[in-house]
Amino acid sequence: MKTDSQLQRDVLDELAWEPSVDHAEIGVAVTDGVVTLSGIVQSYTEKVAAEKATRRVKGVKAIAEELTVRYDFQSKTADSEIAQRVSAVMSWDPLVPDDRIDVTVEKGVVKLTGEVDWNYQKQRAFKAASKISGVTGIANLVRIEQSVDTGDIKRRIEDAFKRQAHLESSKVNVVADGHKIRLGGRVNSWHERGIAERAAWSAPGVNHVEDNIIVG
Repeated sequence: MKTDSQLQRDVLDELAWEPSVDHAEIGVAVTDGVVTLSGIVQSYTEKVAAEKATRRVKGVKAIAEELTVRYDFQSKTADSEIAQRVSAVMSWDPLVPDDRIDVTVEKGVVKLTGEVDWNYQKQRAFKAASKISGVTGIANLVRIEQSVDTGDIKRRIEDAFKRQAHLESSKVNVVADGHKIRLGGRVNSWHERGIAERAAWSAPGVNHVEDNIIVG
């Protein structure tokens, strides 16, 4: 098992390796396998990339993300302009039902509300907002509304697990409670855990995934 100092070095190396992250102003602290990221990034997209890079490192149990987005290189974008740009990007994506999603912005923080049928629609709306300069945070409050059969949704998720080449499906268990899914078990890496969670979110009607899978 890695020590906290070894894990800290590995995370720093992974951040330096990731081309979309300027690691110079990112601090990394580790306590009992929990990584805290702090410092300054230049965009919300970079903030997300830093978190993803950290999750790739073997031995990371959890992440406390305290990064601040600061646009030193440009003047502050007006909230109304950010809202218009987010709405425009969503309208260009045929997979986003933009007529069912409302966008409001306050001090650079985008709030998305409304109802969609699938989680991928909610996530694509989030990606659209994260691309816009001036965004300092995103509250994705879009709800997923679709009637579901608990037994059917559990079976679909378990079948999806079995199709994944890099996931030992027998080590992950699924409990379905209406629109809510609880995942449990133990896997070898964050990558496997991510595969399981994405598969669960891909099922129709799922609006909440409680991921209790242990890594290690």
